[in-house]
Amino acid sequence: MIIFKKIRYKNFLSTGNTPIEIDLGKSPTTLIIGQNGSGKSTLLDALCWALFNKPFRIIKKEQMINTINSSDCEVEIEFDVGTKQYRVKRSVKPNLFEIYEDGSLLNQNASSIDYQKYLEQNIMKLNYRSFIQVVILGSSSYEPFMKMKARYRRDVVEEILDVKVFTQMDLILRDQQGQLSKEVLEMRHKCDLIQTKYDTEMKHFNSLSELNTNDIDDKKLQLEKHNKAKQEYTTKIENLNKSIEEYKIELEGKEEADNKLKQLLKLETKIEQNLDTHNKSIKFFAENDTCPVCTQSIDRSFREQKGEQLHKKCAELETGIKKLTGEINKVEDKINHFGAISKKLSDLYVDIAKVNTSLEELNNYSDRIHEEILQLENKQTDSKQIATDLQQLKEQLETVKIETDKIINQKKYVDVLREVLSDKGARGHIIKKYVPIINNLINQYLQAMDFFVSFHLDEEFNETVKSRHRDTFNYNSFSEGEKLRIDLALLFTWRTIAKMKNSVNTNLLILDEIFDSSLDQQGTDDFFKIVNKLKNENVFIISHKGDILFDKFTNIIKFEKYQNFTRLQNT
Repeated sequence: MIIFKKIRYKNFLSTGNTPIEIDLGKSPTTLIIGQNGSGKSTLLDALCWALFNKPFRIIKKEQMINTINSSDCEVEIEFDVGTKQYRVKRSVKPNLFEIYEDGSLLNQNASSIDYQKYLEQNIMKLNYRSFIQVVILGSSSYEPFMKMKARYRRDVVEEILDVKVFTQMDLILRDQQGQLSKEVLEMRHKCDLIQTKYDTEMKHFNSLSELNTNDIDDKKLQLEKHNKAKQEYTTKIENLNKSIEEYKIELEGKEEADNKLKQLLKLETKIEQNLDTHNKSIKFFAENDTCPVCTQSIDRSFREQKGEQLHKKCAELETGIKKLTGEINKVEDKINHFGAISKKLSDLYVDIAKVNTSLEELNNYSDRIHEEILQLENKQTDSKQIATDLQQLKEQLETVKIETDKIINQKKYVDVLREVLSDKGARGHIIKKYVPIINNLINQYLQAMDFFVSFHLDEEFNETVKSRHRDTFNYNSFSEGEKLRIDLALLFTWRTIAKMKNSVNTNLLILDEIFDSSLDQQGTDDFFKIVNKLKNENVFIISHKGDILFDKFTNIIKFEKYQNFTRLQNT
């Protein structure tokens, strides 16, 4: 379990040179209040950036530095994992990323990327996506579980169920499986070559006694044929090498295509995010004739004008997505073409190896014939040496067969392990086992918030929602308030499952402005019924409705702006 204790930050966004320190384990429930722009949500950005090098909101690195002081932007966070105490420090100007374990700085010889991977995989054992699903529910830059694509939903659940390691192990085993398959083919080819050579030598040994001087001409004729065959093999090798160089030239654009695909996919994601934002704005102006914050009425013509502008922009974005999808498909086809070329190139290398082996065998055999000619000319036959060679070939063949059997058995073992780790094996069994538990918990939390629907996730984590009248809905069918209840139910469910598995279990829960928009009074009361039942948890609520929520919290933190800097106000 991860126990978060303290966070300190300075010169971060609107925070000045005087550090802000927040005790994350002080109280079971903490209310964070303050005016707009006072720096309440900065806590989320500081927390996520310190741990994952990625703020909660969409903020560029250079924008995180306080614009007045313009340097020494720093965030420190302290937490415990089991008996180990950790402190993570990250800063900009100067750039710094340090991890301390029980007061000692961990080895920094690895790159910052590997250092970050060590923090996520070896210490915290969770990534950014899983973290925000079990720790944070916010109104900004938050992607609810139900809005994720199916593969990302599964990644989150696998992380929480602590079966992600099965996926990683399967990737390792897949590489081993491919390597072992290649080794089996190579060993079998080697066996065939040795067997062919043994059979040839045995035939030669049996006929050696029958050879006489009259066979010299026949041997010379064989030698001439072999020389011709060697020339053919040499020509074939030259042609194969020429083909290889041609394919290498064709592959020169592969890296450029890979980079272009990454850029296009990144652009696609950005456009989709913009489209989602515009759609939300369209819905807001369509459904609201008054401002939910200041309660002032919104002019109809303004709403219509704004809606028209947003619809036009959405149309442009959708057109852009279609064009971008076409471009992505073209690049993917090009990459697939490169893959086919790589396969052909690999096959050519195998062919060259085979031809070289055959040429080597032919050279050896030609040498043998030449020796036989010399032996015949001198009327000397060394059958004893041939018998020795045959014995060596026999022993070599047996050794190769034993090695081949070992590799085959290793591959069978890997095949079995991959089957065990597959969706049909242990991983799928664990997920299948927990799906009913997950569904039961979700529905319990929904009922606790007076939202009486039947919510069901299948093993691919696609939802089915039925009303009391058995009408079928999906997540997007509901109002924002109902969606928020579902998001909260999922949040509490993942935290409950995490406690069961002790995977991404943590004491910290932060909710940003959930009471300020979609959640009504009844929903607020129901939410606190759940919160008050939580044990060993530290819940932080960021809200503008401090005056009506004071009595529900054991601790209150108030942010304020003083001389253009954020600071904590005594409450």
